[in-house]
Amino acid sequence: MNPLLLHATLALLACIGLAGCTAPASQTAPPPSLYERLGGRPALEALVDDAIRNLSVDPRINRRFQAADAGHLKNNLVDLLCQRAGGPCIYRGRNMADVHDGMQIRDDEFDALLEDIARAFDQHKVPAPERREALAALEQMRNAIVGH
Repeated sequence: MNPLLLHATLALLACIGLAGCTAPASQTAPPPSLYERLGGRPALEALVDDAIRNLSVDPRINRRFQAADAGHLKNNLVDLLCQRAGGPCIYRGRNMADVHDGMQIRDDEFDALLEDIARAFDQHKVPAPERREALAALEQMRNAIVGH
């Protein structure tokens, strides 16, 4: 056998046997979740704090939240966003249709909520791709919230 071919074959077998020949991490590691790209739970808590501040002064929807327990609202929103963004959190609140049943929330009110959340993303300089992805995840809940 050709000495170069023998050397290359032995090197390849040694590499495979030692599991040292793996693809670069960038090829095997899954892409980071939206949760990770947003900065994890501390970042979500800061975003939700600012979103709640924004909606509390928004005359289009602030009356909807006047009776809400701010701490409870914050914890549920953080858990909900965390879960929907692929994080480790588990949302334990009621489903959106049940929570909003009888409230007759309108599309323009839901839009105002999304705008207030988007402003919080802007305040924290969340990059456009993550901002769009997070708002799209929230938009998916529209039919469970509006008109019930």
